[in-house]
Amino acid sequence: MSSDARVVWPPQERTESARDAIEQMLLEAGMIRSFAPAVEREAARAADRAWRGAASQGRRDLRDLATFTVDPSTARDFDDAISAERSSDGKVRIWVHIADVAAHVPEGSVLDSEACRRSTSVYVPGAVEPMLPHALSSDACSLVPGTERLAVTVELELRGSQTLSASFYRSIIRSNERLDYERVDRVFAGTERAPEPWGEPLAAARAAAAALGDARESGGALVIESEEPEFSFDERGNVSEIVPRVQTESHRLIEHLMIAANEAVARRLQERSIPCLYRVHERPDPGRIRELVLQLDSLGVPTPPLPDSLSPVEAADLVGEISRRVDAHVKRTGRGRIALSSLVLRSLKQAVYSPVNIGHAGLRSPCYCHFTSPIRRYPDIVCHRGLLSSIGAGERPAPRRELEQLGEWCSERERDAARLEHRGDDIAACHRLEQDLLDGGFDQVFPGEVTGLIGAGAFIAFGVYEGMLPVRLMHSEGERDWWELNEHRTILRGERSGATLRLGDEVDVRVVRVDATGGRVDLALATTS
Repeated sequence: MSSDARVVWPPQERTESARDAIEQMLLEAGMIRSFAPAVEREAARAADRAWRGAASQGRRDLRDLATFTVDPSTARDFDDAISAERSSDGKVRIWVHIADVAAHVPEGSVLDSEACRRSTSVYVPGAVEPMLPHALSSDACSLVPGTERLAVTVELELRGSQTLSASFYRSIIRSNERLDYERVDRVFAGTERAPEPWGEPLAAARAAAAALGDARESGGALVIESEEPEFSFDERGNVSEIVPRVQTESHRLIEHLMIAANEAVARRLQERSIPCLYRVHERPDPGRIRELVLQLDSLGVPTPPLPDSLSPVEAADLVGEISRRVDAHVKRTGRGRIALSSLVLRSLKQAVYSPVNIGHAGLRSPCYCHFTSPIRRYPDIVCHRGLLSSIGAGERPAPRRELEQLGEWCSERERDAARLEHRGDDIAACHRLEQDLLDGGFDQVFPGEVTGLIGAGAFIAFGVYEGMLPVRLMHSEGERDWWELNEHRTILRGERSGATLRLGDEVDVRVVRVDATGGRVDLALATTS
């Protein structure tokens, strides 16, 4: 295959920065970028009101308990903190401290109404549209180190992955250290020392998270490794660097402890029949899993055998095994992670918020909710109020009759936020790519990998970028060909030449057009094979 396409769009210096373009995107999407004065005033008074009520709420004083946070280095709000200790009999005690947003956001207040309307924070490169005003999200409710904060604590006693007991209460904490993922990974790798008072608690938390993760994977949970771009900006608002961030052990440590806390809260709410919003994920449709197996077979990826008849329960069991085989295949071959992981994810149904608990198929959890991020997600506040009502801590659960509509609203807002965040990533990446082309020349050749296929062409990941290779620019032996997508949508085949382009294939490409406003890159093949 070859292409004689030339650059049809010569990049030029822009007067508009990437940050300006992303800000404009948020405004066009209806983001307000500020809060009404009444909301700001109530947020400014919220901390004083919350602390005045703290004494009457029977809070446990945990300020002397060694506590730390682990977040991205760029994080500005800290929902969760961890404490941990090991006992002589092999048990591990974990404290998951979550910002007590319910104490600062009274039910029915203007703050509460605005948080519900927004439902979620929207994080785009270089900016955020927060669910709560700065006075709360980055200050009074953020578990910053060295500062006393009001929290809701989930205390778990574990033996291996088994939860022996769970207790819940309002607390006062003081974080000793603000850790980031990179630093924790250096500690785990032995290249940095972990001083006390947080060194031993971190080691205990690591042991507990590893046991929980092993149990979850052996129980059939999905294994999907993702990679997210992290953008840095210069003082003019231009993208100075894009670094792909992969999930490491430090990420998994926090993920497994947060999942354990979420499950413990959900079990408590279910056992007490307290209205709340569960995070539910339906079992996959058996037909979609059969199609997934056929797609992977067409690419030579090993898959488990399928029974003649496949129930939704069996489909859920199989997709977990499939995800592990895909992970092993990618590690063995060194390519195809994006494309194959996308096939697995597209075979699943979407997780949503619902007052009816049907379990979470992807996590293989019979009872799950979102509780650990109340600064940025409204369903978490709903679950906080429900949990606190169950322990007599002065909150009321949400009215049951309102929860179905609220769950639909929060699910819709979550999907809207995800689309905006993805578009923001695309716009920021295009601005950086423009500069790379100006610096390095328009005829640069980039090694890439096929990550998706449609009838009109192929999606190609190259470096930290992604673009579209249209079939009209795919020639065989210098001549135009007619390309057909196979029935499983995994292979494009040239009708005249018989040449193929498969998911996961490596290709060399050149950039022929960048639409920074639309976040789109068009590519052409750079070599003949």
